[in-house]
Amino acid sequence: MSYFDGFVLAVPTANKQKFIDHANLGDTMFKDMGATRVVETWADDVPKGKVTDFQGAVQAQDDEAVVFSWIEWPDKATRDAGMAKMMSPDFNDERMDPEKNPMPFDGKRMIYGGFAPLLEEGHSGASSYTDGFVTPVPEDKRDAYREMADKAWRKFEQFGARRSVEAWGDDIPDGKQTDFRRAVKAEAGEAVVFSFIEWPDKATRDAGMAKMMSPDFNDERMDPEKNPMPFDGKRMFWGGFRPVVEL
Repeated sequence: MSYFDGFVLAVPTANKQKFIDHANLGDTMFKDMGATRVVETWADDVPKGKVTDFQGAVQAQDDEAVVFSWIEWPDKATRDAGMAKMMSPDFNDERMDPEKNPMPFDGKRMIYGGFAPLLEEGHSGASSYTDGFVTPVPEDKRDAYREMADKAWRKFEQFGARRSVEAWGDDIPDGKQTDFRRAVKAEAGEAVVFSFIEWPDKATRDAGMAKMMSPDFNDERMDPEKNPMPFDGKRMFWGGFRPVVEL
């Protein structure tokens, strides 16, 4: 079964090209370790929320953009073996050398974690727009969440989405400054879900979202009375992103 590592970070907008260059070099290590795909996406339509949002998740400053990224692995065993090798004190690769490939962002505010797929629909491949989501879900609502996500995917697919992934928090470390659990104000008994929808282009995405937000839109799959959300929607955050690196 596939496995995902998810990342959210803040990058100075002035360092966008430096970030792309850094990722194009550094991300090849994950491919060498067995990853099947690495995607880095840059904030495009990322709203600020009242309770949580992408900016707050990584303490982004006004001159910083949020990056939403993921690594796809064929299975957890391959991921664990690859990460163990890269973290080994004997591992020596200039792609991880801070002098030869310095990080153009504050790594202390990056959040990351490992996620097991809960739902994978559609087909991966080159996409030109991504909606990213981070959600706290009660652990005992896992099945209800998956059922809701499956119904939502049928609607997104109808509007042109290419792929949907919902991944359940599996290896989420606590950070000293930021982390996924703090990002959504997760409570005891809640898991973090990392998810994304891939679209062929922004125009398709915007048209689809406009239809779903229209007062004329009527679909019981999205009716909160017939299909109540199995999580606190006020603490979920989301945004639209443009891919800048894909390996």
